[in-house]
Amino acid sequence: MNDTAGIRTPVRAIIADDHPLVLLAIENLMRSYTNMQIVGCAADATELFVEVDRSPCDLVLMDLNMPVGVDGCGLEVVKQFKSRYPHVALIVLTMETEVAALQQVISLGVDGLVSKRDRIDLIHVAVVMALARECYVGPAVRALIADATLAQRLDFVRGTLSRRELEVFTQYASGFGVSEIATRLGRSVKTVSAQKCTAMRKLSLQTDAELFRFAAEHGVLTEGCVQSR
Repeated sequence: MNDTAGIRTPVRAIIADDHPLVLLAIENLMRSYTNMQIVGCAADATELFVEVDRSPCDLVLMDLNMPVGVDGCGLEVVKQFKSRYPHVALIVLTMETEVAALQQVISLGVDGLVSKRDRIDLIHVAVVMALARECYVGPAVRALIADATLAQRLDFVRGTLSRRELEVFTQYASGFGVSEIATRLGRSVKTVSAQKCTAMRKLSLQTDAELFRFAAEHGVLTEGCVQSR
């Protein structure tokens, strides 16, 4: 891996994972990187701290959910690690899908967060960015966080508008005119127009252009948002 050559020679790394096959796969992968030296491996958090104390390193790759020994939960281990070894780049691997937990890991100042569902070769990208002190978040984690954010935005819209206002707002954002919506919903044009205006006022939208952009950004057009009469 030529990218590591310009960062530090050699890069000393420690890997921690409780699954022997995963540990072996990552170790073999990282040994193929140019100027990468594996100076230790660990099967739980306690062993990890022992290894880092015994073998100074530049980079640690650790599983979030491995047995944590006496050092608490996975998030607590990350917090302790960042406190004890602030100058060591830390990349966290995980199978975690709970968005709140993933966001908490990122907030603790890790240098990389990669899902084990991502391609293993993305560890290469995470390593290069971590050594450059730029936090890398893998695509699977980014997708989970983005979906959760969109769901929160959609919940806001549903909580702000009445059912009938949401029906009109959604259909208008989908490209139907007021008259078409009135026919589709069996309401008068005047009623539909009023409900559209009320929805826009509640959402602080001034123009149709703002309405269309808001609908796209808040997931209003996603399947299941349109509620039946």
